[in-house]
Amino acid sequence: MSRQKKIPRDKTLDGTLTLLRSDGYEFIRKRCQQYGTDMFQTRLLGKKMICFGGEEAARCFYNPALFKRKGVLPHRIQASLFGVGGVQGLDGVDHWQRKHLFLSLMTPAKRQDILTLTAEEWQRAIQKWSKQETVILFEEAQELICRAMCAWVGVPLAEEEARARAFDFGAMVDAFGAVGPRHWCGRLARKRAEKWLASLIEEIRRGAVSVSKDCAAYHIAFYRENGHELPPRIAAVELINFIRPTVAMSYFITFAALALHAYPAYRERLQHDDDFLEFFVQELRRYYPFAPLLGARARHTVIWHGYRIPKGSMVLLDLYGTNHDPRIWKDPDVFRPERFQSWNESPYNFIPQGGGDFGNGHRCPGEWLTIEALRLAVRFLVREMTYTVPQQDLHVSLTRIPALPESKFLMKQVQPVRAGVTV
Repeated sequence: MSRQKKIPRDKTLDGTLTLLRSDGYEFIRKRCQQYGTDMFQTRLLGKKMICFGGEEAARCFYNPALFKRKGVLPHRIQASLFGVGGVQGLDGVDHWQRKHLFLSLMTPAKRQDILTLTAEEWQRAIQKWSKQETVILFEEAQELICRAMCAWVGVPLAEEEARARAFDFGAMVDAFGAVGPRHWCGRLARKRAEKWLASLIEEIRRGAVSVSKDCAAYHIAFYRENGHELPPRIAAVELINFIRPTVAMSYFITFAALALHAYPAYRERLQHDDDFLEFFVQELRRYYPFAPLLGARARHTVIWHGYRIPKGSMVLLDLYGTNHDPRIWKDPDVFRPERFQSWNESPYNFIPQGGGDFGNGHRCPGEWLTIEALRLAVRFLVREMTYTVPQQDLHVSLTRIPALPESKFLMKQVQPVRAGVTV
């Protein structure tokens, strides 16, 4: 029997402030490099955590027989980003049944409906931007996606409230890696959104609001679990789980504009090469920081590469570090879309929104939509509009979670190229 190895311990008493204010996305990667291993132990929020990264770590992490998600999410993250009682915190049959609801509403035909609505919002937005002196792309992208998704899920959205609702969905995401005002802003935003949508669920159930029987709002309102409809607040949480992650695509859209500005040579190829458009979008998701890490708890004692992970241990998987692992990606800190021409499509080495199996695991059911919507966004940025990029602070700090260019990407002199685009 091989001898068990001792998991290196981080020297810091508690790494929470270092994670949030100093190392950010590189917290796990830096320590793995320091200790010369793919695994170490630390404390975060006063609790013991085992951190690891890389393709083999992801393969282990996403084995449902070894790790579970239920009871893992800290309350502060549930209270802002995910909501209490949502699908992300379930396991086993409960998770599979709830996730099947999401997957059943993310068919190719339904995703095409979302893309059609999103394209209409892009066209509308460009016309509006052409009359503005300066456009803040990140904020505008949040609003246009929010409009499209609310229309698709069946949530009535008055013209005058669209921007405020988009801000609330965005604030939930912005609170994920924050302490202080940003975190509390996200918690308040979630309370407002849950109250608004729980009321809508109740109105749909009693027939006071009529929505299509094909829309997500209807399916969630009348979804039954263990023979009972979901409590209105939980139903609201799951309705938010359709809208919030798509609004979060505004980060990738902003990074897309940043990449087009930083690497202008790719613009010409993107004008006509749809295959390369796919590679460009995938490299956006790999290269730029989005989700930093994910957590799970060991169902029983796990032996991984000679290290012993005790039953009940909290484990954190390094998403950003895995997407920048030099054992997987040549020159990982270089933006190079061409690398995806030969990617092996492993569900464990490219995990910007998590990894593993779509059907049985916790991999984001909206990942397909993210890729398709980003392809659409890049097509609009490259083929359907012109704009100039004024002097601004485009620095992206890896200590800010979620990361974003300081200026949120400013554009001037926006003009449409033609009247519409086929999706």
